[in-house]
Amino acid sequence: MSNVSNQIRASSSLIKRFKQRMTNAAALVQSRSFTTLEGHRPTIVHKRSLDILHDPWFNKGTAFSMTERDRLDLRGLLPPNVMSSEQQIQRFMADLKRLEVQARDGPSDPNALAKWRILNRLHDRNETMYFKVLIANIEEYAPIVYTPTVGLACQNYSGLFRRPRGMYFSAEDRGEMMSMVYNWPAEQVDMIVVTDGSRILGLGDLGVQGIGITIGKLDLYVAAAGINPQRVLPVMIDVGTNNEKLLKDPLYLGLQEHRLDGDEYVAVIDEFMEAVFTRWPHVIVQFEDFQSKWAFKLLQRYRNSYRMFNDDVQIIAKGTAGVAIAGLLGAVRAQGRPMIDFPKQKIVVAGAGSAGIGVLNAARKTMARMLGNNESAFESAGRQFWVVDAKGLITEQRENIDPQALPFARKVKEASHQGLWEGASLAEVVREVKPDVLLGLSAVGGLFSKEVLEALKGSTSTRPAIFAMSNPTKNAECTPEEAFSIVGDNIIFASGSPFRDVDLGNGHIGHCNQGNNMYLFPGIGLGTLLSGSRIISDGMLQAAAECLAAYMTEEEVLKGIIYPSTSRIRDITKEVAAAVVKEAIEEDLVEGYREMDARELRKLSQEEIEEYVMNNMWSPDYPTLVYKKD
Repeated sequence: MSNVSNQIRASSSLIKRFKQRMTNAAALVQSRSFTTLEGHRPTIVHKRSLDILHDPWFNKGTAFSMTERDRLDLRGLLPPNVMSSEQQIQRFMADLKRLEVQARDGPSDPNALAKWRILNRLHDRNETMYFKVLIANIEEYAPIVYTPTVGLACQNYSGLFRRPRGMYFSAEDRGEMMSMVYNWPAEQVDMIVVTDGSRILGLGDLGVQGIGITIGKLDLYVAAAGINPQRVLPVMIDVGTNNEKLLKDPLYLGLQEHRLDGDEYVAVIDEFMEAVFTRWPHVIVQFEDFQSKWAFKLLQRYRNSYRMFNDDVQIIAKGTAGVAIAGLLGAVRAQGRPMIDFPKQKIVVAGAGSAGIGVLNAARKTMARMLGNNESAFESAGRQFWVVDAKGLITEQRENIDPQALPFARKVKEASHQGLWEGASLAEVVREVKPDVLLGLSAVGGLFSKEVLEALKGSTSTRPAIFAMSNPTKNAECTPEEAFSIVGDNIIFASGSPFRDVDLGNGHIGHCNQGNNMYLFPGIGLGTLLSGSRIISDGMLQAAAECLAAYMTEEEVLKGIIYPSTSRIRDITKEVAAAVVKEAIEEDLVEGYREMDARELRKLSQEEIEEYVMNNMWSPDYPTLVYKKD
């Protein structure tokens, strides 16, 4: 009986000590102005020994302290020298430089893909260290984990697949998705990026291999916005593929049947959306690289009932369109004019796919807002665009015109007055319109030929802008060398893929601005999350684009620098997220996040909003899993 009493007293003592620790932890959280840093929240781990070393969320490798090694049954499973995270990174970077060449699988495995493979292995074994490396070298490695190299990885994903990452929902899973979502181990998910693989970058239908784009995008959400990596989920919805090569490939990992269409396709997406929002009601779902046929329809179907948005086509889109708008506004500043002069710009747009239409809608809406935001303003703004697709200039004479492109079709009389006609070539349109901006969203490499660029020399602008925005690099409409050498030194150049600056001689540099949508989407995602807004409004996306456009100094834009260096991405994201939160407050959309409720959010000043954002950005620091006894 005495032993039983002693055990009860011991248990009671343990419970008291546990309660005291929790009280102290709660007091520590409450003592801060805002919520604590994501990386410093209490971490509960139920694993031991090799299980914890094989879990990339908790594995620290050689950085486990001796106390942790003893308590987690790791002693003897690791080399005895306890290393700091800085020492680990030094070792990894030395290996990376050595393996960049040695890891090639032959002539078809270029250097960039070798880097992707090496970084992916690190991601598989140690998530914290992976993001520490990525953040510290974001300018070098963002093009590896995202565009353009991620496109190459997607094309080869069936052969590169080693370890499951994310979730796969397929047409074979109909009726099972509600239970499937509970197979994912995270109790809370803040951000999902989903694709059906139908239009990956400019590479077309890659089927199930398209999951690589969702993984890469979420890596940037973590690195740039500080979204906790344990609370993100890449998703592939496999409804088949129309890629004949994949259908015949015995090593292809996806469903080898043609794509579902019509009501069957919609039913699969509906079931997926219902399942994820049932388990995680506050999650944000971003649709990524869906073909135009479905991108607009799904956006309209879900945007008012779910917390979602689309990467390419939302009215003031955060991705390609949002960054393009920021660049176009920056180009106006670089011409020595105020941004309010944007509605006066004449813009020739090459490409009328989902990305092209998304940018057109965004630009027209931005112009209209500046002109008074009424019907007359929309009509006036629409006359600033001349849209050319694979069949030439789009006018109202076009047969079977895409309904999304119809608002931008030129009236026959307008075109005739300009000396143009239905189906006029891009070079003819540029020659006659003499635009301020030539904007490429065609996914056709080299479309801005010598003839087209020569025609742009007749622009009425003293500093015409060329935006070759298509990804990956081989799909860029022209290179900066071609643009500067043909049109002249005094141009503004931007592209979707990274290019090196051009040496123009005499100490002058032709700046190559990468219009990377990574400048916006992480901040929009983070700002939406922290505001608690149930929808992502056009105003929130507009605020993000305008924040980016205003980020550059006057001195920088006059040099032709309209986008910042990606090395500043964490600071840019903080500013963009703060702008999104502020706009959500002004539109009365905020509902709060964690300890910060809507009423407290509305009281915050601009500086306090920025502090609130910064304090909720996860940092890649190893969490302490076991504490020494005081």
